[in-house]
Amino acid sequence: MRLKNKVALLTGAAAAIKGELMGFGGATAHLFVREGAKVVLTDILDEMGERAAVTLREQGAEAIYLHLDVTSKTDWVHAIDATLDAFGRLDILFNNAGISYPVKVEDLTEEMWDSELAVHAKGAYLGTKTAIPAMRQGGGGTIINTSSVMGIVGSPTSPAYSAAKGAIRTFTKTTALQYAKENIRVNSIHPGYATTPLTQERFSSPEVNKMLLDRTPMGRLGTAEDIANGVLFLASDESSWMTGAELVIDGGMTAQ
Repeated sequence: MRLKNKVALLTGAAAAIKGELMGFGGATAHLFVREGAKVVLTDILDEMGERAAVTLREQGAEAIYLHLDVTSKTDWVHAIDATLDAFGRLDILFNNAGISYPVKVEDLTEEMWDSELAVHAKGAYLGTKTAIPAMRQGGGGTIINTSSVMGIVGSPTSPAYSAAKGAIRTFTKTTALQYAKENIRVNSIHPGYATTPLTQERFSSPEVNKMLLDRTPMGRLGTAEDIANGVLFLASDESSWMTGAELVIDGGMTAQ
């Protein structure tokens, strides 16, 4: 029970239904409740998110679903308030919502650029800003931001995604420095090529699949569970002396 009595809010977490392909948020939610946490699933995919919360409750978990557009300050305020109303505290925030437009720079529209930076970088900023006062009330907390290996090295396919994930990487470090003395830890995870609902269609292309495997020394794509195990570690007291750190989970890709 590594998260016993902790309350966690997860974004991009609607895909959390056993037997279906889960995203990082969904797989993490299952690990969190297994370890004793109460979870707040959030997303814009409301029907899926509601089903996911029901299935978790049927398994004995304390779980609710909330609609949350991470680019909306109003939605964030509502989500934090609803979390406190339901569970009385907030200990863990997993900023995980994401989108991706794999195109060349010349084909990247301003709308695509703005959308990626808003969902990833602005979403992490708004979530962090809104959650910190609630965490402070409870004596501290931990924030985990989903960056990417493409926030460390360049992406051959997705320029806005890489820019947004790089922003999350350094925003994480700055926030960690500002709040370390308040017992609020902030770390980033950096997944490599993993199969999720966001990537499944593109990664199933034989040509793309071969390219990804050729770039991954361990010779397989990651799973949502691979990433969720790292998030659980960063959410737990086992990482109590880690803040501003980058946890890379990529099958060796960035070691090259």
